[in-house]
Amino acid sequence: MKPERPKPDRPTLIADTAIALIAERGLRGLTHRAVDEAAGLPTGSTSNLARTRAALLELAITRIAELEAPEAPEAPEAPTPLPPGQPRELLTELTSTALHQALTTGRTLTIARFELALEATRRPELRAVYDKLGAGFLDFAAALLAGCGSAAPDADARRLVRWCDGVLFNSAVGSGSEHPPGREELRAEVARYLGALLAVGH
Repeated sequence: MKPERPKPDRPTLIADTAIALIAERGLRGLTHRAVDEAAGLPTGSTSNLARTRAALLELAITRIAELEAPEAPEAPEAPTPLPPGQPRELLTELTSTALHQALTTGRTLTIARFELALEATRRPELRAVYDKLGAGFLDFAAALLAGCGSAAPDADARRLVRWCDGVLFNSAVGSGSEHPPGREELRAEVARYLGALLAVGH
């Protein structure tokens, strides 16, 4: 008999519920009352934690960053230091696995993240939080690319993240959403892109 998972604390429950509502209903469907009802909490619980709508949106963004961060339990892990002789293979596997997770088990997070990214274009205070949390992903990618021999790991990390965001947008909510790529297709595409990216300047 499997042990029961511990129930999330109230802030985590509220953040996870907000993310689910954003993905399901869009930002127009996100209200403090809607979160309370969907989470099964007493009225006023969400507003006690996040007084304003901006605070609720920030809570959701921070939670998404926690769940998608490289050190999160759900995220693919990179050993440190990288194994000699196969850093590109490792980066290919990590990137393709992360993309596949974002399009399958993490699809709700992906859709919510795109919704919040659009909202951040109209809210400077939200943009600051979104960009700050995203910087950690760039640092992680740059470290892996440096291990692959990139001559400009920071710039290559920005290119890789842009490419991944394009794949996710197309496959999750864009014109390719009806037929998203599978794990093997993603692995092949990542390998081709990294080959072209790392060939520049070498």
